[in-house]
Amino acid sequence: MSEIFERLESEVRSYCRSWPVVFERARGHQLVDTEGTHYVDFFSGAGALNYGHNPPELKQALLDYITSDGVTHGLDTSTTAKAAFLERFEEVVLEPRGLAYKVMFPGPTGTNAVEAALKLARKRTGRNSVVGFTNAFHGMTLGSLSVTGDSMKRQGAGVQLHNATNMPFDGYLGGEVDTIEYFAAFLGDGGSGVDVPAAVIVETVQAEGGINAASPEWLGRLAGLCQRYDILLIVDDIQAGCGRTGPFFSFEAMDIEPDIVCLSKSLSGYGLPLAVTLMKPEHDVFAPGEHNGTFRGNNHAFVTATAALDYWEDPAFSDRTEAKGATVAQALGDVADRHPDLEAEVRGRGLLRGLALPAEGNMAQKVSRAAFERGVLIETSGPDNEVVKLLPPLTIDDAALAAGLEVVAAAVDEVAGSPVAGDLVGAVAGNGTAPASRTAGEGVR
Repeated sequence: MSEIFERLESEVRSYCRSWPVVFERARGHQLVDTEGTHYVDFFSGAGALNYGHNPPELKQALLDYITSDGVTHGLDTSTTAKAAFLERFEEVVLEPRGLAYKVMFPGPTGTNAVEAALKLARKRTGRNSVVGFTNAFHGMTLGSLSVTGDSMKRQGAGVQLHNATNMPFDGYLGGEVDTIEYFAAFLGDGGSGVDVPAAVIVETVQAEGGINAASPEWLGRLAGLCQRYDILLIVDDIQAGCGRTGPFFSFEAMDIEPDIVCLSKSLSGYGLPLAVTLMKPEHDVFAPGEHNGTFRGNNHAFVTATAALDYWEDPAFSDRTEAKGATVAQALGDVADRHPDLEAEVRGRGLLRGLALPAEGNMAQKVSRAAFERGVLIETSGPDNEVVKLLPPLTIDDAALAAGLEVVAAAVDEVAGSPVAGDLVGAVAGNGTAPASRTAGEGVR
């Protein structure tokens, strides 16, 4: 079966090169390939499957809607599915947090949400430039690439990228350099060559850029700087939002209220394409039809997104995510402590975590491969793919999380050349969950 991909699919494919199997079924935290091998998924569709694969309640809601001949494609026409989503989103997300955002459906993907945000900020302010940050990633279309830091992705544009300036993210210049003061110096100096921008776009945790988490203080000061110069603050919460760091929005504990917020990935809760651009009402300045898209009315995604909001009626849901995130951080810290020569660094918040390893020798990529061979799916991030990136489903049970973490630890031990690797593999196998819980998915059919 794999021959068809080699023969017909573009060379641009990437994840399948790391995981050279053909997947057939999935449920919860597990994937099953055509050979019947089970894998623990610490990838979660790059953050698009925060609630795991095929959540039963979401699946049933979708099946019910389909079998009743509910509207599938609606552009921006009013449908019952869209109304239900907006009502629940206001009730469960916006009102409890005291937020009065208007909701724009710009198109089905994260980069659509970012493009809409950039265009809106420019229209609202009458300025052209936007400031992004080092190691940022905001999408693969031209506007999103212009505020992305990754040189490989930027070069893929094939044209020059304009009307954007990158500033150093929190910690980028080391602990001794205050990067907010650095940014402020450019804005306050008429000779700096940096014009006051229409907007600043930031991720609270740079997922693709290396799991770099900005401090609450840094984000608060950034918001204050934006207010001082009447700059719109855009938070790209596409990967860090929808509960990935604990709260629904990753900025909730930061004492900031962005002017514009971009959401996608796990918004539908089911892996269906859905994106929104949230804006304060005073920024809602697009004329009717001024920004549109054929697939901005994905009603199937509205249905599953509405059902997914049920998770957020439980006040303890985010607490459980943070507790599991602490478990992951502790496990990664234990691995780092076993290998002091690696100078490994644990990064992230909630269940968006990473272990930074030396870039020399492609260590993180080797760890990812070793974990896959034991049945755990993890990816890498960072400018040199030097960070082992973990994105377990928020709903993963404690036993599966622990088993997967043991396998990740064994993979690091193996790549680091430690004899502990063999001991850990044996320990995991001894509890019947290795390789990587391949027997733990018996419920997947």
